[in-house]
Amino acid sequence: MATTPWNDESVKIVRCEAIAGLAVGGRATAFDFSGSGGRKTWIGLVRLAAGGNTGPHHHGRHEVAVWVVKGRSQIRWGDRLEFAAEIGPGDFAYFTPYVPHQELNLDADQPVEFIVVRSDNDGIRVDLTIVPAERPRLCA
Repeated sequence: MATTPWNDESVKIVRCEAIAGLAVGGRATAFDFSGSGGRKTWIGLVRLAAGGNTGPHHHGRHEVAVWVVKGRSQIRWGDRLEFAAEIGPGDFAYFTPYVPHQELNLDADQPVEFIVVRSDNDGIRVDLTIVPAERPRLCA
């Protein structure tokens, strides 16, 4: 059986409370990628329909960070989407390159909105055929 590099640390969660004491006009670092350059960074807003999900995928060589603007989401990751974390307004999540993942909107009535930052603007998305684990391990 092949081993995979994905584990409970393949996705990083920064909770809103971690930067809640920030003063007006201040700045807080959620993820520090010193020396990464940022010349090809893509930043955008993503809306996921009520009750929807993105389907299993990865973004190739991209590092991806998301910040939840509104709504509640479950993020699953791993070769069988066997890890999961729920995130809500103000929370951040970071995906290492090539990590299989899926975002699910936990609200059946409202969209979930994410600000997304990718380390490249090529728009790589590789859809995957994955049979998800029946009960993912809840993390973070």
